[in-house]
Amino acid sequence: MTWSVALAVTMAAAPALAQPAAASTTALVGGTLMPGDGPTIENATVVIRDGRVLSVSAGGAVPAGAEEIDCRGAVITPGFVGTQVPMGLVEIELEPSTVDQAPEEEDADPIRASFSVVDGYNPMSTLIPIARRWGVTSVVSTPMGGLVSGTSGWMDLRGQNLDQVLVEARAGLHVDLGDAGVDAGGGARSSALGLLREAFDDARLYRQRRAQFDRRGLREMSISRLDLERMGEAIAGDFPVVVRVSRANDILRVLAFAREQGVRLVLAGAEEGWMVAAQIAAADVPVILQPMTNLPAQFSQLHARYDNATLLHAAGVRIVITTDGAHGLRNLRQEAGNAIASGLPVDAALRALTVEPARVFGVEDRYGAVAPGRVANLVVWTGDPFEVTTWARQVFIRGERVPLTTRQSLLFERYRDLESVPRGIRGLPRAPSD
Repeated sequence: MTWSVALAVTMAAAPALAQPAAASTTALVGGTLMPGDGPTIENATVVIRDGRVLSVSAGGAVPAGAEEIDCRGAVITPGFVGTQVPMGLVEIELEPSTVDQAPEEEDADPIRASFSVVDGYNPMSTLIPIARRWGVTSVVSTPMGGLVSGTSGWMDLRGQNLDQVLVEARAGLHVDLGDAGVDAGGGARSSALGLLREAFDDARLYRQRRAQFDRRGLREMSISRLDLERMGEAIAGDFPVVVRVSRANDILRVLAFAREQGVRLVLAGAEEGWMVAAQIAAADVPVILQPMTNLPAQFSQLHARYDNATLLHAAGVRIVITTDGAHGLRNLRQEAGNAIASGLPVDAALRALTVEPARVFGVEDRYGAVAPGRVANLVVWTGDPFEVTTWARQVFIRGERVPLTTRQSLLFERYRDLESVPRGIRGLPRAPSD
């Protein structure tokens, strides 16, 4: 940000700053700001009021009465956004009572568009503080399984009930055309695409003739009424259709399918995306990917490589970086760091964790960057956020500083001094010490 732009930002906020600061005003002073959507600002002053960023400037004044936090030597970034993970839907993967990411697979319908994560999301999950400890402040909690997995929701990672954390109840409709989704859709790519095409055609007919459907005046539909409603909303463009797909030729088929159906497409996975990067860029379709996927875990991923993100970005594809599931969300910045090591520019990596997720899921007017008017989700790091030796000093969600304790840190503190912890069988004497 140039001095003139910084001055303009500060002057735009001047009328508000002229008044005495409210108790909820906080100023982060002296840090290096990487705003997510713009150049780095040295010696930045970031003023937060009532949950939003009030102003951003280089060397700006602190409002009277504001809580001032010294950030000299630190780096400030927007909070990271986790995508394509079942955060809040799974606790212990091998304990079914703690898994709400999908219905039981044995008899489950392969098309479950109306399956909504907000109905099962747990804001008190013990995985949330762990992700938060490493700079993740929001998540697009995503259902798993089936051919059409269901509808994701955008949540902030602070609060004890759904009303406190929910940002968007319907962030995206998620489809799996990877190996697992194809199996659920009949075991062959042709059968899965045919089933998906029929579901979208039925949803389009339902939207056009809903009254006739209610009078039982239409042919039998292939999916339930609630699924028809949800897929119809995707057809109308209310939210994107996120399709998990790996193989290069399958990616081209999905691009053609999206054009045919007129839906707003997002690719997920796209391990062989680098092979068809020009076509993805021409279609202006963003990609959610995991940069560290470089092994052929499946036959559809034979050409996976570490620099997939770099090659897609170089071709003009907008990318979003994710990681392997809710338990791995704490490693999100390391995924980005490895993408940087494989050639992805630092600013593109930061955008892939902040600005691009907000843009893909339609909340860019509120989230993604540290800028006036945006929700104050931000992190103060001890140094470069993409280095493994760096950690978060402070994390703010909706302008409030959140504790960085986790279940692991509490257990560590409890048992760090083993002399004070009772051991052995009660009533028996302890072994003498040396």
